[in-house]
Amino acid sequence: MGNGKASRITQCAETAFSDLASPIVDTAIEQAREVAREPSVEGFHQLRISMRILLTLWWFYRPLTDSRKYTRQRAMLKSIASAAGKARDYDILVELLRLQGKSSSVSTHEISAARDAAVEAGKEILSPSSVQMQLRQMLSQTSMSLTSRQRLHQLRNFADTRVAKSEKMLRKRIAQAVQAKRSDLAVFHDVRKLGKKTRYLLELLEPVLSRGHHSTLKRIKRTLQPLGDLNDVVVSERLLRCNPSFLSGTDQPGKIRHWFKKERERRLDKSAYLLRKDWS
Repeated sequence: MGNGKASRITQCAETAFSDLASPIVDTAIEQAREVAREPSVEGFHQLRISMRILLTLWWFYRPLTDSRKYTRQRAMLKSIASAAGKARDYDILVELLRLQGKSSSVSTHEISAARDAAVEAGKEILSPSSVQMQLRQMLSQTSMSLTSRQRLHQLRNFADTRVAKSEKMLRKRIAQAVQAKRSDLAVFHDVRKLGKKTRYLLELLEPVLSRGHHSTLKRIKRTLQPLGDLNDVVVSERLLRCNPSFLSGTDQPGKIRHWFKKERERRLDKSAYLLRKDWS
């Protein structure tokens, strides 16, 4: 995750920001270069992960930053993550069609064209020069703002408080998901988002937290896998709804849609079962 060793992180939350953020920013810039050279599935995926980690770090420091700057910087990070994610969504759709053995009868040319259009649309925001300029500027501005504060916070205490808040939010949303109707996909999506946030916080801050969170981290990782699988199906269904031409090459569009529906229900049941088993 690029968090460094505990010895490299200062004991002050404000001055620790650069130690935590700089390696992630460096990784994201290099990933943007890789995507520019070869717009691969894994390249887009890794760049989006880096953006999510940075979004988590910005949330961590939110109480210590100006609200307007936080909103603006968060929007910028989300725009890069979204641009990286759009192309990958089409790749996931093709993978799922291949899983059900229908990729040969579906208009993969249409899907490939849509993916290429998404890559083209994201070229400006994902260009290495743009990513580097925006992230370096954001890093510098936030670092200067934090270190100029008159009142400084002890890193361990601040980290314990913010991690506890994230865990509390996650547990509350898990409780809602366990009780939710199966049609309420939004609450499961919220669990996934909060699970990722808490996971990244624990992985970033493990060296400075006052107690271990190993068992919680293991449970979160176990939870995120089926929720991610569920999200893949939900996103693919949305792409098919928005692009009916994708199924123009098959004489069984209804059968394909039915497979996605059943697969969504299966993955949803699995996610709900694991949430009850691990968190109730």
